[in-house]
Amino acid sequence: MKVSHRTLIILAAIIWYAGGIILLLKGGALIKNAHVIDAQLVWTFIAASVGVIAGLLKGMSIFNKSCKKNIKRINTLANPRIWQCFRPGMLIFLAIIIPAGAWMSKAATGNYTLLCFVGALDLSISFALLTSSLAFWKLKAFSPPKN
Repeated sequence: MKVSHRTLIILAAIIWYAGGIILLLKGGALIKNAHVIDAQLVWTFIAASVGVIAGLLKGMSIFNKSCKKNIKRINTLANPRIWQCFRPGMLIFLAIIIPAGAWMSKAATGNYTLLCFVGALDLSISFALLTSSLAFWKLKAFSPPKN
């Protein structure tokens, strides 16, 4: 299915934002569950803080570059197709990491330390995705093409 460059970029952005929002909700729920297990331990707050700070740093550096690179790649495609919103390697990575993340969350159930760890990991990826998504706006990825 052939699509416009703009449509492909919007699809990539939707997937990017969806991942960020889903991981934010999931990471927050895991941290909350850890807090329910032991509300007195400061490690719950530390895990959440480390996840957010690490995510912001990753978002401003690594993920931002990746996002910009993907937008530029999409704009150079001769005949954009719907499945080209990300490189094939990224699609394979997503197909592996999504079930792995679900498994880690399930494995952490009831375990304070694992809940903090997986919650921090999810929050870090979430904040990295959401922070780096600013590249879509900075590169005017949603603006209609100029004639």
